[in-house]
Order: sequence, then structure tokens, then C-alpha cells
Amino acid sequence: MLSRLGALLQEAVGAREPSIDLLEAFVEHWKGITHYYIETTDENTPAKKTDIPWRLKQMLDILVYEEKQQAAAGEAGPCLEYLLQHKILETLCTLGKAEYPPGMRQQVFLFFSRILAQVQHPLLHYLNVHRPVQKLLQLGGTAAGSATEKEEVHFTTVLCTKIQKDPALLTYILEGKKVVGKETSSHQDKSSPLEEPSSRVPKVDGESWGAQATGTHLPGGTEEPDNGLGENNLLTSLIGLCKSKKSRVALKAQENLLLLVGVAPQAAATYLVQRSPLCSAMAEHLCHLYRAMPNFLDPADIATLEGISWRLPSAPSDEASFPGREALAAFLGWFDYCDHLIREAHEVVAGALAKAVTEKLFVATLQPQLLHVAEQRILTSTALLTALLHQLCSPALLQEAVGFFMGTDQQAEAPEDSPHSLCSHLIGHCDHLSDEISIATLRLFEELLQKPNKQIIHMLLLRNLEGRMYLARGLPEPENYEDTLDLEEDPYFTDGFPSSGFQPACRLPAPTPHLDGKTAVTEIVNSFLCLVPEEAKTAAFLEETGYDTYVHDAYGLFQECCSRVASWGWPLALTPLDPHEPETPFFEGRFLQVLFNRMARILDQVIGDLMQRIQRVPQFSSKLLLVRKQLTGQVPGEQMDHQTLLQGVVVLEEFCKELAAIAFVKFPPNSPHLNLPSPPQGHV
Repeated sequence: MLSRLGALLQEAVGAREPSIDLLEAFVEHWKGITHYYIETTDENTPAKKTDIPWRLKQMLDILVYEEKQQAAAGEAGPCLEYLLQHKILETLCTLGKAEYPPGMRQQVFLFFSRILAQVQHPLLHYLNVHRPVQKLLQLGGTAAGSATEKEEVHFTTVLCTKIQKDPALLTYILEGKKVVGKETSSHQDKSSPLEEPSSRVPKVDGESWGAQATGTHLPGGTEEPDNGLGENNLLTSLIGLCKSKKSRVALKAQENLLLLVGVAPQAAATYLVQRSPLCSAMAEHLCHLYRAMPNFLDPADIATLEGISWRLPSAPSDEASFPGREALAAFLGWFDYCDHLIREAHEVVAGALAKAVTEKLFVATLQPQLLHVAEQRILTSTALLTALLHQLCSPALLQEAVGFFMGTDQQAEAPEDSPHSLCSHLIGHCDHLSDEISIATLRLFEELLQKPNKQIIHMLLLRNLEGRMYLARGLPEPENYEDTLDLEEDPYFTDGFPSSGFQPACRLPAPTPHLDGKTAVTEIVNSFLCLVPEEAKTAAFLEETGYDTYVHDAYGLFQECCSRVASWGWPLALTPLDPHEPETPFFEGRFLQVLFNRMARILDQVIGDLMQRIQRVPQFSSKLLLVRKQLTGQVPGEQMDHQTLLQGVVVLEEFCKELAAIAFVKFPPNSPHLNLPSPPQGHV
């Protein structure tokens, strides 16, 4: 019986010996670090040349090994409790802040990162871990561009990984409050207190390094305010690192911030919006990058960088360099990151960040440039806005941008209105005295119309057309539609062609409907193809130059449009007109009016006297064919007489073919040679 009891006692003692040895070793390594500060006289020796990094590594290895040996999962071992009770992390944080010895801050960041990553016990739930983590974050966040950026971003990566596994931690880390785990039995340190530190190293909370810490654990679920320590530490640190000149550091910080806003629960998302600098800091940095660009950038140069990604904002390009390229790439890259952040964030954060970007960049920064009288400022800001729209993908930011462009007025326009909105101003730029401004603004609206947003289509095109048959009421249908095609009978178009836009009185009557209710597409196609006289066409000299060369592209574009509008709930049939509705003069709206006016002037300038002018051009047909080959790159370009006229004729002919192809694919007849599937049914 006694021998059996002795064996049990010896077995129990044997089981405790490794823990006792580990604790003694752990304490000895910590004493070795603290004694360095007491005994050393050389304050210039770098930390990496002392034994501090080695001792910190030994302490970490002991903690990891101890955890693996713990029989009861979730319990803190003696070494971990010693670290917590004696506020070792607090002391290390203070030493890192003092940057003594030189490079100590780097060692502290590394130790914090490793202990949080390798120790599986939920350390962030302890007050004496959470508080020094907050302090270290604050230290990193205020050291922009420091030599420890690499270690700082690694530290934040470890924290973000922990938060990803337990999103509830985010709220407490952001608010500077502590989530405390369950109380565990306290293992008291039996060793003698450490010696008092030298005067050059500050004490922690007024205690010496060896003092016993009471209240290491708080009751489960208790929160303790941080008394102003480290408010928004994690965010400010990440935002600062996102602006790093070191691309790999900036990219990792951006990925970490993206992770945070993606996993943020409702409470943390609300905090991010109401009490953190996230939205304002992101938008303000975007404006800062805008101001860092040259005052005047060539729109053609801006277009070369339209598709830049935030992951590679300064990627090398095959395009030739130009002044301001790096600054432009940084601006577009940060905008792309903001857009990506909005797309991935909690809806509360997404809405607030989208609003901040719109107010600070679009309204306060870009709008004054768009409304400026200087041509170069208008050109640059319009081209930049087009590039931003091209990159914009997030629904929340797109909706804010639409409000910026279109305003809030949903009512139909009237000719006598004198609107002063940004949209009206930009529509006026589409027909500016400067051709460069007109073309740049038309490209802006082209980009805008390609966005999947119903409000854009409604405000620019449909609000004046909804509920109408798009024809003058009471206009009788002709018995023979072909009799109305006066344009085909008079190829000169010198009389009667409207040069100032399409008015209701000049509107052509409707094509005769087919028996199946579909529009006579052939007549519509021919109405476009007959705009250019036969004598001025090049189709007679080349094979396969009919409008069918544009059909495949037009059909693809039509299918894309149908897919985009499919969810908008448009009616599948025309709405009957209310016979009791009072007749009002038709007004197509300012955007369509400007486009029609420009198209009318094209026809007036080219076709009006085309036949007379081509009679005065020697060898017109051969020169026209040569110009066509030059424009398509088949032969080298060379100067010749009447070149502008000849180029205009070729471009106009191709434009009319494109219009004919678009009309054709909307109602394609049975054409077996095209081998095209039928368009989607039920789309407008």
C-alpha cells in the first residue's frame, strides 16, 4: 500500500517538474532582458546585436511548448500567467516606445506578432494583453514612414486574422474596450521581485517590473473603457500604412483594411461610420492625390490609364511616359481601392464612404473645375471624371455619382425651363464652341450611359418620352410608306431638311406595320442607307461593304443592353395614350436635342451641297476609294486636295451603315445568311 502511494506521489511530482522547469526558464530569460537595462552602459548598441532578440524567442518557444503540454484546453499555463500578471507586454511596449536600445521597437512588434499568432489561447480577451496591443497600435499609427513599417503591417495582419475568426473582437478593438475571458486560477510568482530599473527606462503604471499585478482578469463579459488610450488605433494604423511609399507594405495594409470592413458586424460598422476617421480619411487622401497631379493633363494621356488597378497602381506600361503619369496612377489607383472597399464593405460603411467620396471629390473638388471658364481645366476635369466613371463598379458609389450628375428633379423637361444643374451645364458642353470640349463631354456621357443604372437612362432619355407613342397625335398613316421617302427621290437634300433639330411638324410618319405587328424594318434600314447619294458611296468599288458588316457588333451591343435593362421592369408593350390628356408640344429633352442638332448639322454640312462639290473634284471616285483605304490602314496616309471632304463622306457613309445595322438587329427579319439567333423576347 505504501509503495503504491509512493509511486503515485513520484508520478505526480514527475508530472509537475517540466512545468516548474519551464517557468524557471521563462523567468530567467525575462530577468536577462531586464538586467540588460540595469547593467549596460552602451546606449548605442543596436538591439539586434544584444541577446534581447534571442531571449524573446526563447520566451515565445516556452509559451508555445507549454500550451501544447496543457492537458486542459483553454487554461493558461504558469508561464502565460506570469507574462500576464507581471505586465510583460506592457513593459515591452514601453521599451519599444523609448526605442532603447536602438531597434527595440522592431523587436517588440515582432514579439507581439509572434505571440498572438502562435499562442492559441485567446490572449486579446485579457486586459494585460489588450491594453499593450492598443498602445503598440497607437505607436505604429503615429510613426508614418518609419523604419518599422514592415513589422507594423505584419502586426496588423495578425490582428486582422484574429478578427476574421472572431468578428466580435473588432468592436472592442476599435472602441478601446476590453473583452475579458473567464477567470482562471492565478499562479503566484514565488521568485523574488526584480531589481528596480534604471532611471532612463520609464516604469509601467508607477510599478517596478517585479511588482505583482492584481486584477489581471476581470469577470467574464466585463468591459473597461480605455480612458482615451488608442481610440481608433487599428484603423489609423492601417490607413497610415495604406499610404506607405513601399508598395508591398501599402498593398498588405489595404488588404487588411478590406478584410476588416468586410467582416465588420452591425455594431462595428456603425462605429466605423459614426466615430472613426475611416470615411473622411479615405476621401481626403483621394482629394490630396488629386491636388498632387499637374494642373493640366492631356485627356489622351488620361485615357491610357483608365483601367488601372489598386493592386498595381504604378505598374509599368508599354505606353510612353508623360508628365504627371505617376501622380495620375496614384490617384486612379486610390479611387479604384475606395470603389473596391465600398463594394466589399458592410452596407452601412459602403453608403457612408460613397457619400464622403462624392461630397469631397466630386462636389467639392471636381465640380468647380467642370464649371470653370478656362478650357484646359474643363478638358482635364472632364477627362478625369470619364476615367473615374470607367473604373466605378460599386452600386453604392454609382448611386451617389448619379445623384451628383443628375440632381433630384425627376419631372419632364420643358423648352422654356432654364435649369442650372450640373447635368444641364455638361449637356451644353456637348455642343461647345471648342470641339475638344464637345468630344470630351460626349465621351463622358457615353461612359455614363453604359453604367447599369435606370435613373441615368430615365433622366437623360426617357422622362420626356414615357407615356407617349413618340409620334404627333392625329397624324394619319399614309397608304403607301414609300411615297413619303422624299429623301430618296432628292439626294441633294438642299431644300426642306431641318438644320436646327427635329421639330414635331417635321417628324416623318410611321412606317407601315407588318401584319404580325412588327415594324417594317426594311424601310427603316433603307432610310439610313439612302442618306448618302449612290455617287458618293464606296460600296460599288469594294466587296462586303454593306451595313451587314456592322450587324454582328450591333447585335452584341443590343444583347448587352437587353441584359442590362432586364431587371428594370420596363413594360413589354406600348402603353395606350390617354385620349383625355391635353395635347402639349413635344420636347425630346435637352440631351437628345443637343445630339439631334449636332447630327442635323453634319447632314447640312456634308450632304446639302455634296453633289455639286464632288463635281469639282477631279477623279472623285478613285480619290474617295484611296481615302477609305487610308482611314482603314490599308495604305499609308498622304495629303491630297479635298481630303477633309473625302474623309467626311467616308465617315458619314459608315455612320449611316452603323445606324442601319442597329435598326436591323432590333427587329431582324429571317435572314439565314446571317446565322444570328433571335433577340431576347420581352425587351424594349
